[in-house]
Amino acid sequence: MADTTAHAEVGAPAAAPGHADTPHHPIKLYLAVWGWLFVLSACSYLVDYIGLHGWLRWTLIVLFMLLKAGLIVAIFMHMAWERLTLIYAILLPPLLVMVFVGIMASEANYTLLTRVLYYGGGN
Repeated sequence: MADTTAHAEVGAPAAAPGHADTPHHPIKLYLAVWGWLFVLSACSYLVDYIGLHGWLRWTLIVLFMLLKAGLIVAIFMHMAWERLTLIYAILLPPLLVMVFVGIMASEANYTLLTRVLYYGGGN
């Protein structure tokens, strides 16, 4: 019986792993993402151009910003094709930081409200 496994010679340089069978993403995908980034940026600028104010303005701007960041992370940073554990390891900590900042902000508003109610409005 002949040995069918290939063995590298001692001292021979190792071949680059998997260049022939590495999947390449089509340029159409990147062009589509660039198009969506352009559209989302245009929508973000239109929010200011139209003259929206208050919570609606900031909600739309943050929504467009998060959509653009998600596209960039998913496609250009190749997170859409990574293992789920790596995605959790990279995306979960910033998400938790945002949750904790939201909790701190709501607690700060509550503290301010109780101080204004119980200590007076500065009369």
